[in-house]
Amino acid sequence: MKVHSTQVVDELADGDISVSASAGKGSEGPAATAVGDIKEVLPGMGPMVTTAPAAKATSQGVANVVSMEAFRQQTVSPVAAVGEYSAPGGKVLATPATRKLARDLGVDLTRVRPSGPGGRVTKEDVRQYAARLQQGGAEATAAVSSATVVPAARAPVSIPPAPAVGGEVLEERVPFRGLRRKIAEKMQQSKNTAAHFTFVEECDCTALKALRERLKDKAAAEGVKLTYLPFIAKAVVAALKKHPLLNSALDEASGEIVIRKYYNLGIATATEQGLVVPVVKHVDRRSLLDIAREIERLSTAARSGKLVLEDLQGSTFTITSLGAQGGLFATPIINFPEVAILGVHQMKRKPVVRGEQIVIGDVMLLSLSFDHRVIDGHVGAAFAYDVIGYLEDPDRLMLEL
Repeated sequence: MKVHSTQVVDELADGDISVSASAGKGSEGPAATAVGDIKEVLPGMGPMVTTAPAAKATSQGVANVVSMEAFRQQTVSPVAAVGEYSAPGGKVLATPATRKLARDLGVDLTRVRPSGPGGRVTKEDVRQYAARLQQGGAEATAAVSSATVVPAARAPVSIPPAPAVGGEVLEERVPFRGLRRKIAEKMQQSKNTAAHFTFVEECDCTALKALRERLKDKAAAEGVKLTYLPFIAKAVVAALKKHPLLNSALDEASGEIVIRKYYNLGIATATEQGLVVPVVKHVDRRSLLDIAREIERLSTAARSGKLVLEDLQGSTFTITSLGAQGGLFATPIINFPEVAILGVHQMKRKPVVRGEQIVIGDVMLLSLSFDHRVIDGHVGAAFAYDVIGYLEDPDRLMLEL
């Protein structure tokens, strides 16, 4: 087996590995499954390879030596060209390389008749089966495997009623609808679409706590309850200005990252009906007191069920606070189609190192979840550390107001 840096006119042999310097994380490409020549290297797209029967370049800059979409999209005629076969007990003998080839070609190994020693399925068995499928096999479903980009719809799970014990029914069924169902759909969409990555770090909020203590009586005189959230909101916006990708959304239809140059923060709020995310608009233009007033207004409206549609629209980044519930940290789910969410956790007294001394400080954990499709790990970490820097040194934050 050879390892190639894919360039123009390079030839890939069966089993060779293609490598691209522009492939991002993981620069090793797939093993070649046919012989072919690299005819063209497209900017940002990697090499274009021609083989028999077909080939295409992937968006990751690595050559696919066989067109997998050709196998998946081919309309299969119901002609008995493949032949009926099913592995006994569904068990298949095959090497890891053969199994990978089967996944790539969309072949169900349990349908491939083995020709190798001891009943082992070989690579050639897989290739021949895939070729027959392409030409018009009897089993159209065999062309679809777990490698398909869009999975088939999962059948709804049905839970049978529990038997009564002594005439007593020991379970209750609550309709899954309304806000609860909407929340579930949004959460599932986010988890199924965004490539979640969570970064967690401590924040020494001792100085922030002291500043809030000095200001809260003055805020109360203005009729405002000053919590930590307005400070966190200001720190987030200051960091977003340095790292604009975290204030973006991915337009999958157009293939564009939409970077927002306005700062509307969603504040996740728990209510008796479920989780809602009212939005504080234009946080960068508001004072601490104004942000505190708006958060209080939105929270009250959310809990009383009086939010209007405008209160729930237009967020570009979300903050979720779990401080009241305690716990060490969590991994928040992104408020899709945003690309990041910041989890704020309970502030606790614990030892911290300052200089060469160990002292007791007020420490809070922050957990930043972001969409790894759009944001690299080091960018997310840099954003988190900027937020922490502003919270640990609130005088610096005041200069940003």
